[in-house]
Amino acid sequence: MGRKRKSRVVVAEDRPLTEAEAQAAAEARAYADSDAEYTQYEELDEEAALPPPSLEEAIAALECCGDAERAAGAAEYHKAPRRYLGVPVPLIEDMTRLWRTQATLEERVALAEALWQSDIHEAKVAAAKLLTQARIRPDDAVWRTITGWAPGFDAWAVADHACNAGSRRLAADPTRLDEVETWLDNSNMWTRRAALVITLPFTKSNNPTEEEQAIRARILGWGARLAPERDWFIQKAIGWWLRELSKHDPARVRDWLAEHGATLKPFARKEAAKYLK
Repeated sequence: MGRKRKSRVVVAEDRPLTEAEAQAAAEARAYADSDAEYTQYEELDEEAALPPPSLEEAIAALECCGDAERAAGAAEYHKAPRRYLGVPVPLIEDMTRLWRTQATLEERVALAEALWQSDIHEAKVAAAKLLTQARIRPDDAVWRTITGWAPGFDAWAVADHACNAGSRRLAADPTRLDEVETWLDNSNMWTRRAALVITLPFTKSNNPTEEEQAIRARILGWGARLAPERDWFIQKAIGWWLRELSKHDPARVRDWLAEHGATLKPFARKEAAKYLK
């Protein structure tokens, strides 16, 4: 049985609470311990709220949670030539959850971009997590930031975290698929692969609309286009996309495999058919 992870708040430095923070914390504890029905808890006003971290503070927070042995293992596993700190992803999620509450959307985008450009593995993950949210309005700046990263993808882990953030923006505006489709022509294998990874949520519906059916057909066409590529990661992504779709639309996956399955490597065909009976 897995252990439940407690929520943790990590800051870059150990310091005493301000008077306003201490009062807010005491009120929150008293409210949580009371029998009052929940309506809405009044948050600190803007003047009392903590500001978002600077790039230096954010990296310092990541560094203080790092582990040298874990970092060495991550460097060996991911192989991308960059700095690794050895911070677990759940802990990064806790940190970025706090940072999101402290920052305006403009500040979040700026911090995410700076973290990504630092070329530290965990900072790149944090950058993507800062922008992973279902509802963001307006979200053009977030979309531009994520798509600006795509041509430089160089490893599956950071690319997949970025695609996870980007998939929310695609769901909000599927016309953005036109831009994603151009990634298929990119010379960077990781960018071509990302076209499939970022569109995975379109496999999920059990009762797709006509628009979603058309989107699935379009992306299956991308899979057919990429299938002749022999790169393991491309093949894995195609198998992954088909496997997820098979949970909700097995007939369509069977039809695709009947027509294009021979172009896949055996392991990718096996992956695609994993849940087909």
